[in-house]
Amino acid sequence: MKNINFKTLLPYLGAILIFLIITLAYFTPILEGKRILQSDIVQFQGMSKEIADYRAKTGEEPLWTNSMFSGMPAYQISVKYDSNLVGFLDKILTLGLPHPANLVFLYFVGFFILLLVMKVDLWLAVAGAIGFAFSSYFFIIIDAGHNSKAHAIAYMAPVIAGIILTMRRKYIWGGILTALALSLEVKANHPQITYYLALIAVLLGIFELVDSIRKKAFFPYLKAIGVLVIALVFAILTNLTTLWATYEYGKYTIRGKSELTSDKKNQTAGIDRDYATQWSYGIGETMTLLIPNFYGGASGGSLGKNSELAKVLRANNQSEEVVKQFTSQPIPPLYWGNQPGTAPVYIGAIIFFLFVLGLIVVKGPLKWWLLSATILSIMLAWGHNFMALTDFFLTYFPGYNKFRAVTMILVMAEFAMPLLGILAVKEMFDPEKDKKKLFRSLQIAFFITGGLCLLFALLPGMFLDFSSSRDSMYVQRYELPEWFVTAIRDDRKSLLVMDSFRSFVFILLTALVIWAVIYGKLKKQYAYFAFIVLLLADMFAIDKRYLSDTNFTTKRNVESPFQPSVADLQILQDKDPNFRVLNLTTDAFTDAGTSYYHKSIGGYHGAKLRRYQELIENQISKNNMAVMNMLNTKYFIIPDNNRAPAAQFNPNALGNAWFVSAVQVVENPDAELKALTGFKPDSVAVVDKRFTEELKAFTAGKDSLDMIKMDEYRPNFLSYHYSLKSNGLAVFSEIYYPKGWNAYVDGQLKPHFRANYVLRAMVLPAGNHKVEFKFEPAVYAIGEKISFISSILLIALVLFLAAFEFVKWRKTKA
Repeated sequence: MKNINFKTLLPYLGAILIFLIITLAYFTPILEGKRILQSDIVQFQGMSKEIADYRAKTGEEPLWTNSMFSGMPAYQISVKYDSNLVGFLDKILTLGLPHPANLVFLYFVGFFILLLVMKVDLWLAVAGAIGFAFSSYFFIIIDAGHNSKAHAIAYMAPVIAGIILTMRRKYIWGGILTALALSLEVKANHPQITYYLALIAVLLGIFELVDSIRKKAFFPYLKAIGVLVIALVFAILTNLTTLWATYEYGKYTIRGKSELTSDKKNQTAGIDRDYATQWSYGIGETMTLLIPNFYGGASGGSLGKNSELAKVLRANNQSEEVVKQFTSQPIPPLYWGNQPGTAPVYIGAIIFFLFVLGLIVVKGPLKWWLLSATILSIMLAWGHNFMALTDFFLTYFPGYNKFRAVTMILVMAEFAMPLLGILAVKEMFDPEKDKKKLFRSLQIAFFITGGLCLLFALLPGMFLDFSSSRDSMYVQRYELPEWFVTAIRDDRKSLLVMDSFRSFVFILLTALVIWAVIYGKLKKQYAYFAFIVLLLADMFAIDKRYLSDTNFTTKRNVESPFQPSVADLQILQDKDPNFRVLNLTTDAFTDAGTSYYHKSIGGYHGAKLRRYQELIENQISKNNMAVMNMLNTKYFIIPDNNRAPAAQFNPNALGNAWFVSAVQVVENPDAELKALTGFKPDSVAVVDKRFTEELKAFTAGKDSLDMIKMDEYRPNFLSYHYSLKSNGLAVFSEIYYPKGWNAYVDGQLKPHFRANYVLRAMVLPAGNHKVEFKFEPAVYAIGEKISFISSILLIALVLFLAAFEFVKWRKTKA
């Protein structure tokens, strides 16, 4: 080891220390033992409570939960996939930091690795990592609790670093980095971000292919592709359980194709068009990349005591209490775009300026790759505001129609713009370049970006009227006077003006630093330090608008977010092992709080079963009590006279299972869903004609002494005993899912089928028998074995190749 000069490692360790200091400086409440309170994680605690309790009690993974939407697979809720041993690298890379500091630190490290691979000077790479990591969206999603999304974003840069290293004919190290980073990327389990990463990688591959043909170096390109394919295979196999389960389950969720024939124009092979584009970035909103409050800022933003609204409220003799009330969350909100709710994606004025500079000074395929990724990202983020392109992707690009919130694709721009910006600085600081040309390029970039900022700062009303299409709705709902709304619009204008000046100042200071280096007034090492300071000054403060110390609370509050109401306590007295609750005191289908204590008809999840969603839209939302009864809705939580939650018992709930006397066979899913209107679930089962074969043994009618009763309930196991005079048709108040549930009569596997659009049914033989349902998905049993073997092989291969390279390096130093 004597040939290793540890002094060369010190700058890299210093860079890591800087990232650590910045991370902890941002999240100082963590040092006090506080935790961040994230809305989606609160929902997660509700939806995963049954799973977590069962895991803690038995040590097993239930894989299914009845706590939400009457029952659904737990794959995308809370399943531990422990067979992928590569995951231990994540803990090493994040230094064991507490959440969410671990995610931000990973943002830094991942982009730092990419810039080093791009042969960027170390301290410029530190500045670039800061510029990437502090993009506002990356902190907004942490505030919301989108942890898997943040995790996946953090691994985008290392994956691309591995691909670039491989394309540069560093096949072993490039292949190793790609395989490990991509395995961790997939393990983060956010397919939408991974999909956008794939788009970035495909664009890179296309431009590299063109360049290799131009340079007549096609064979090395093919060799690199071969290495990358091997890396991809390892990443897939080490995460096979997750990928396989997501793929299998996805076909039955709202992200899969509907069997209904209504509303065909809105349907795709995945989610519906209006659902996919509900969050679409306005074309004008794109300016928030440069000016954060261009469209009023976040939809939940607040105003100060010296705002225009505060002034006019006082002028109209309103008390300070009223002023505080209306400025804390203005009505109408400061955000005046058309998204349902949002916070602006701010890439940073400095990064935006450097990106434009990069378009001028950076040459070659890398520039065109990064520009293409940026343009594609922005145009697709427009969603229904640029429906021609969006519809083309929804229809023809495999997998694109599985994702909602098209604004999320801006992560591609948030990756590409800082990368090209830092490459621009690298070019500007090249002493071999012509100073006059560099200065001319600097002028052009400054006039474009700085000029835009000055234009909106000095003439904001020339292009914008600061009116929202929702303003009139608020005026009518709250009976607001005209002066009130005018004041809100004036405040929106003021926010734009202030942030426009702010962005201009940061662009000016950055341009001055670059000018000073070009003409020898400042050493580039000092310029790198200046960039670090300027980037932090610019973006640190903006991110604090959306994720600040006020988002933190005590550990106890985070771990116990739900307190039982009187209604909850009353319902919990019922010792029936398996019944359901519908909470009408909240929006039952966007809330997982009820699931914390009960098995809920509603819930909160972005990938609920499609048939259940269709049942919600067509029957449950219309208060079809027959459907409520067949779902065994034993209790409703309703507001009492004081608007407090109260439990209401439903005596007509049909229980866990029952026998019917007749079957209504229907032609298709449309007819099946329609037949639930006005039907009597206690005596009739509605069955699709596809299952007529399973009905052959059933004879219509039932005896008054026929009975079936549940004996045991576990999330993945249900046991019943029954007594029948003749063969009977039992309907079970359990959600039908064909990929994993097996039915057994006295231990013998027997067929079951779907009835009443979403439930399970079986024709059972006469006599006294035992029925069991077991959730035994092959995807988990087989996938975990393959994942374990593959991760062992990948780790072994990495160690072998690393040892081989080390021995070769030692020989060159001998």
